[in-house]
Amino acid sequence: MINIIWFIILVSSIVFGIVTGNGEVISKSIVKTTYSTVELMIRLVGMMCLWCGVMRIAQESGLTDKLAKGLRPILKKLFKSAGRDEKALGNIIMNLTANMMGLSNAATPFGIKAMEDMQRLNPDKHRASDDMALFLVLNAACIQIVPTSVISIRAAANSQNPASIMIPAIIATGTAAVVGCICCKVLQKYF
Repeated sequence: MINIIWFIILVSSIVFGIVTGNGEVISKSIVKTTYSTVELMIRLVGMMCLWCGVMRIAQESGLTDKLAKGLRPILKKLFKSAGRDEKALGNIIMNLTANMMGLSNAATPFGIKAMEDMQRLNPDKHRASDDMALFLVLNAACIQIVPTSVISIRAAANSQNPASIMIPAIIATGTAAVVGCICCKVLQKYF
């Protein structure tokens, strides 16, 4: 449905621009924005490769297993069944850690694996478990300790101080994660 909406918006704006005599402006702006988008993506590729490699090294070195053991008391209280499963817990930790470092692209494969593991533990295969719902909330509202993607974008856009958003990002995402977790736990009692 969203593809249809975007298509209608795009086509209607192009047709409106042509009808009003702004076809040349539209074509120039399309070329300019597509060029700047590709340029920005090329600047970000190096940063994303670096952090994806760091996360892979952390996984292969066993660092995530150690981190999972350190976070086990908190996760056991948060996740009922997934907190007791080593494989699910490891993927949850990797996902949340990657999100905390601002690497949502690197976190996605771990999130998918964590959901598959939680589905394996789920007694009702046609309905999301409480752990799955909580994980989605924590994944969406994860604390951003180092918002690397945003810092990279700000640096690529020649910001004077790209990292100046770190403290506000920690406060905003920390608040979102805590409120989301509380809401999820309260709603689990009623649904």
